[in-house]
Amino acid sequence: MIVPEISPAEFVARRDRGDTLTLLDVREDWELAVASVPNIVHIPMGQVANRLDEIDRGGTVVVMCRSGRRSLEVAKYLQQSGFDAINLAGGILAWSRELDATIPTY
Repeated sequence: MIVPEISPAEFVARRDRGDTLTLLDVREDWELAVASVPNIVHIPMGQVANRLDEIDRGGTVVVMCRSGRRSLEVAKYLQQSGFDAINLAGGILAWSRELDATIPTY
């Protein structure tokens, strides 16, 4: 299964255009304490399967982690579960690099 990817800049541009996008952050709590972006749904990767009802099925789910590896796996799982899911390429590291250098990298 091929999972589409979107860059942080593309995500922001689509959101600003009014696309219905949910940013699902699948990192652990401690990771969010180090570096985060606003307006996310936070469900750690290991809890996603049990918390699908917390994710909006009415639009596209953009899955984010630190570098894009974990989020790719979650996006695949969400696609298999009937969601329109895509991966945020490069994760929070790319977000910091491309959009907001004040976000710490770790």
